[in-house]
Amino acid sequence: MVHPPITHIIYDVDGLLLDTEGFYTEVTQSIVAPYGKTFDWSYKQHMIGRPALDSARYLVEALDLPITPQEYLQQREALLQERFPEAQALPGAQRLTEHLHAHGIPQAVATSSSTALFHLKTQRHQDWFKRFDCIVTGDDPQVQRGKPAPDIFLLAAQRLGARPQQCLVFEDAPSGMQAALAAGMSVVVVPDPNMDRRVYHAAQQLLTSLDEFQPQEWGLPEFVT
Repeated sequence: MVHPPITHIIYDVDGLLLDTEGFYTEVTQSIVAPYGKTFDWSYKQHMIGRPALDSARYLVEALDLPITPQEYLQQREALLQERFPEAQALPGAQRLTEHLHAHGIPQAVATSSSTALFHLKTQRHQDWFKRFDCIVTGDDPQVQRGKPAPDIFLLAAQRLGARPQQCLVFEDAPSGMQAALAAGMSVVVVPDPNMDRRVYHAAQQLLTSLDEFQPQEWGLPEFVT
């Protein structure tokens, strides 16, 4: 398959660069368990990658929880703050981003997370995340709508000085894929193995790990072995 030449890269963080999705699952289960509920991928697949409040509203309604979305988020944030500093890089993430940085390819992060939570997740990886030319978080005042709306990716492209068609987005969530496509960008998806891969049929490329990505297929400098 021939892909359009790419000059700029934009990445999601959770479940794509950093292995944090397990934290969300564990914490949410600990919150809903006292109400006799079970949180599994049949629910999580509808929440992954979306803004926190949107996900919380869905969860409270889907599980018929006797708490408000805001109360759920307050409990969740307190528990996540304990776990996020332990976040580790996912396979291939650092290799790819460091490789492209070394070749002068502009790169950005576009995450639905708040600035505060983003800093917790990247606490052990500060030198790595300094490699990115631009960081856009979900609470940026210029992000009017969260994923699956294209706002956060369009803002990242603007700050990189790129046109949408020059950008390649890496995502793991359906909402992120939809946001990238709505922005007029190409998208490579690396889904969680628990997700139904059929929901990603619109992606230009589907991988099981960032280790599989071949930059030269997108007109980018290839890895030298």
